[in-house]
Amino acid sequence: MSDVLYRDPTAPIDARVRDLLSRMTLREKVGQLNQRMYGWDAYRRTSDGGFELTEALYAETDRFEGLGALYGLQRADAWSGVDHGSGPGAQDGAALAELVQRHVVGRSRLGIPALFVEEVPHGLMALDGTVLPVNLAIGATWDPGLHERAAAHAAAELRARGGHVALVSALDIVRDPRWGRTEECFGEDPYLAARLTEALVRGMQGVPDDDVFAADKAPVVLKHFAGQGATVGGRNSAESELGLRELHEIHLPAARAGVRAGAAAVMAAYNEVDGMPCSGNRALLTGLLREDWGFDGLVMADGLAVDRLARITGDKVSAGALALDSGVDLSLWDEGFTHLEEAVERGLVKETVLDAAVARVLRLKFRLGLFEEQHTSASLPTGGEELSKEVARAAVTLLRNDGVLPIGAHVSRIAVLGPQAATAAHQLGDYTAPQRPGTGSSVLDALRRLAPPGLEIRHAPGCALTSDGLSGIPEAIAQAAASDLAVLVLGGSSARTPETEFDANGAARKAVSEMTCGEGVDLAGLRLGTAQYALLDAVVATGTPTAVVLIQGRPHLVPDTPAALLTAWYPGPWGGEAIAEVLLGITEPAGRLPVSVPRSAAQLPVYYNHKDTEYGGYVDESAEPRYSFGHGLSYTSFAYGTPRLTGLTVEVDVTNTGQRYGRSVVQVYLRRLLTPTWPRTLELCAFEGVGLAPGERRTVSLTLDPEQLAPSRTVEIRVAASAGEALGAQGHSLTAPDETPL
Repeated sequence: MSDVLYRDPTAPIDARVRDLLSRMTLREKVGQLNQRMYGWDAYRRTSDGGFELTEALYAETDRFEGLGALYGLQRADAWSGVDHGSGPGAQDGAALAELVQRHVVGRSRLGIPALFVEEVPHGLMALDGTVLPVNLAIGATWDPGLHERAAAHAAAELRARGGHVALVSALDIVRDPRWGRTEECFGEDPYLAARLTEALVRGMQGVPDDDVFAADKAPVVLKHFAGQGATVGGRNSAESELGLRELHEIHLPAARAGVRAGAAAVMAAYNEVDGMPCSGNRALLTGLLREDWGFDGLVMADGLAVDRLARITGDKVSAGALALDSGVDLSLWDEGFTHLEEAVERGLVKETVLDAAVARVLRLKFRLGLFEEQHTSASLPTGGEELSKEVARAAVTLLRNDGVLPIGAHVSRIAVLGPQAATAAHQLGDYTAPQRPGTGSSVLDALRRLAPPGLEIRHAPGCALTSDGLSGIPEAIAQAAASDLAVLVLGGSSARTPETEFDANGAARKAVSEMTCGEGVDLAGLRLGTAQYALLDAVVATGTPTAVVLIQGRPHLVPDTPAALLTAWYPGPWGGEAIAEVLLGITEPAGRLPVSVPRSAAQLPVYYNHKDTEYGGYVDESAEPRYSFGHGLSYTSFAYGTPRLTGLTVEVDVTNTGQRYGRSVVQVYLRRLLTPTWPRTLELCAFEGVGLAPGERRTVSLTLDPEQLAPSRTVEIRVAASAGEALGAQGHSLTAPDETPL
C-alpha cells in the first residue's frame, strides 16, 4: 500500500482520481487531454531489429510533462508507411508498447501512463493482426453472438500487443450506399445495428469486475456519434439534413444501446447536426449523451475535427475551448486542445470543465490498471483464422438462384472468371494492415482445393476491376463456352497503395489503382467498372449457366441476367474459402441483406423503413429495390406458420420443407397504425436465426421491447423472412401502452 492515495491500488478509483487531479498543474492537466502525435512517429527500427524512441516522442512528452494518449502505435498501412520491415509484429508489439510507456511514465512528474489507442475496425489494424470481415458482413450474419466472439478475439489481440483502447465503427447507418464508408456500417436498420453494437461492447469489454477491465478486454470507443451516415449525396463529411425525429429514430438507437451496454467511450462525428458540428455540439454531447442518457465515459474527437471549429469560433484556441465546453474530453491530432491552458486563462472555458474531462481520462487509465502495470499480462489468443472464416461463411448471401447452385455432380467443368477470382487482396476492407505473402485464399484457390475429384477448373481473369480494357474477354468467353458452369467473380476494392493520396486524417484524397470503396472514396453511381459489365454480358451470352459472385464494400448494380448471384461484403483474407464452400454446397448460404440493393443510383434512397407517405413510383423505373433488406436464399425451403402473440412475445413455427439443412432468419416487423407522428412503412423490432434439418420444425419465440412500441397506441406485427415479404404479409395487431412521444 502506498502513502500516496492515487498510487494505492486498494483505494476506490474515484478517490484515486480526485487525489491525482488535486496534485496536477494546469499544464499537466491539459497534457492528459491531448492525443496529438501519430504513434508511428514515436519509434524507428534499429540495425539489430529492435526499436528506439524518436526525438519527436521526446519533444511531445516534454511539452506537457507526459502524454495523455498516443494514437496508432501499432498501426500499419499505406498512410502511415509502416510495413513488415519497419513496424511491430505480433511478437514484438508488446515490447514496443512497454518501451514507450516506460518513457512516458518517466517523463511524467506524477508517473502518469499514456493510453495507447488503436484502430480495430474489423480486427486489430496491426501487422499480423487477425483480419475479420467488415461490418457490413457482420450485419449480413444477423448473428450478435458470433459478433460478440469475434469482438472478444480482437480485444484480446489488442491487449496482448500492449494496446489499451479500441476505436470501432458501429454507429453509422447506411442511408446512401454511394458513401465510401458504407462497408463500416452494420446496415441500414437501427435495430439491427443496436443489437450488434451491444454484442460488440460485450465482446470487447466484457462485464467489468469492480469497475476494472480484465487483461484481455479493451474499452471501446464507439464511432461515430452521431448521424454520420446521413450526409448529403453520400459524400464523406458532407452536411447532413437531419431533423430531431430522424436523428432519434434512425441514427441514435445503436449509440443508446452501446451506452446501455457500458461502452467506455464514443467518438464525436465529423458531420453537423442542425448546423453545428458534432465536436462542438453541446446539446448532443452534454445535453443528450451525458444528462439525458447518463453517460459518464469518455468523448473523443475525430481526427482534426476540433480544429475545424475555428471556422465557427475564429481561431484554434477558441475552437478548443468550444469543443471542451461542448463535451469533448480527448482530442485527436488537433492543435486546438494544445492551447487549453491559454483558453482557461483567457476565460474561454472554466477550469472546472477541464478538470471534469481530465478526471474521465484518468478514470479510464485506473480502470485499465495502468498505474499498476506498464506491461501487458495478456497472451496472444489463438484461433483467429478459423473465427474469421466462420464469420465469412455466415455472411455469404445468396440473392438469386435458378437451380445452378450448389455445384452438383452433373457439372464436370467450371470456368472461374473475373478480376476478383484469383486474388485475396481485394477481399479486405479499408483500414487493413499489410498482409504477409501467402495469407488468405482466393475463390479460385479455394475451389481448386475443395473441388471433388473429377471437377475440372479453368481460369481467365477477363478484365481488371476498374480499367476499360477488353482484351482479356475473348479468352474468358472461350473458357465459359467450353464449361458446364461459369463462376464470374466481380466487385470492388478498398485496397490502398503507397501511391494513394491521403488527407491529413488518413482519408483517401484521390483514389488510385483499383480502389473503389473506403473512406474518401465516394461514388456518384453504383456501377462496377465498365469492363466488368462487358465481361458479364459476354459470358452470359455464351449460354453457359453463370453464377456471379460480388466481393464488395457497398451494393453495386448487377442485372438479373446471371442464373445465380451471391454477395460477400469484403469477407476477409479467407473469404475466398467461405465463398467456395457455399458454391460447392459444403456450407449452406446463411447471410441476409443488411441493406437494400437498388436497381440504380437514381432511385436513392431505397431503404425499407422510409416514411409511410404512399408516395408514387417513377414513370421510367420502379421505385422498389432489386433486393430488399433482410433478403437471402437458402439451398432448402422453409414454411412459416401463423404467428401467435402472447403479451409481448411473438411465437411462430418454422419448418424446413426442403431436402437440406438450412438456416432461416425469422424477422419481426412492426407497422404503426395509430401514432402521434407520421409512421414508417415498417420497422424491424426482433429477429432470430434458426438452423433446421430437413423436415424439422421448431417454435421460435421472440420478445418485443415495450420501448420500441411506444409512443404508438396500436401497432401491427408482421413476421416474415425479409422486409419485402413483410410488406405483403398479413399482420397481427397488438395494443401497446400509450407513451409520451419523444
